[in-house]
Amino acid sequence: MTGTGADTPIPRPSEWDGAAYDRLADPQARWGRAVLDRLVLGGDETVLDAGCGSGRVTEELLGRLPGGRVVALDASASMLEEARRRLAPHGQQVRFLHLDLLELGPSTLGDGYPVDAVLSTATFHWVTDHDRLFANLASVLRPGGQLVAQCGGEGNIRGVLAVLRSLDVERAGTWLYASCDETATRLEDAGFVDVDVWANPEPTRFDDPELLTDFLSTVILREHLATMPPEERRPFVERVVAAMEEPVVDYVRLNMVAKRGA
Repeated sequence: MTGTGADTPIPRPSEWDGAAYDRLADPQARWGRAVLDRLVLGGDETVLDAGCGSGRVTEELLGRLPGGRVVALDASASMLEEARRRLAPHGQQVRFLHLDLLELGPSTLGDGYPVDAVLSTATFHWVTDHDRLFANLASVLRPGGQLVAQCGGEGNIRGVLAVLRSLDVERAGTWLYASCDETATRLEDAGFVDVDVWANPEPTRFDDPELLTDFLSTVILREHLATMPPEERRPFVERVVAAMEEPVVDYVRLNMVAKRGA
């Protein structure tokens, strides 16, 4: 999910492989559970999962909403296909929305507007216009509604990017690893209050080289590999893995908790 400005067409990155992501994204699911724990729920709310991916965290969110419902939004059709499969037992309790977050607004939610809370994990760093993103989220939240989110922040995968540069490669793609201060300012400018933003390192180790190769291919280097001939992709990622001093992805997570102002 990307964008460069309110009047600029939103470029579409290469499509995700939802099935592969569902199999590989244990780190994202683990972080997502911690983010979900920060969401204060009574059990009857309507919650927007902004970037639901394959639905692993959404499934746990639904478990906390016995009388509520979830709008599961993602810009990837492949991710939503996996989420529909996983969440099928929840029936009408979950509504799926194939939409870019930079196109989100009250009219796109229909009778799901306004929502009581927005949850998001491992998504916002793929959106390059955070001013517009936060304004859109505020527009669909009821006054006092919660925003609880986490994404890649300043310094995220710096070591992995350095390995690429050691191979004379600049990672292709679109992302924004924002700082705590600029994120807090953007949230406040969008009308959020009680804003709390912090970052924490999450170094993630992969002792199986094949698993690390698959993970880099599916998640971190997905957009970069889309620029390469198919036969060159796997050998390239294997070169990256071989060049890493340790099989560790140096993740930095940017956390945010806020409420929409009156």
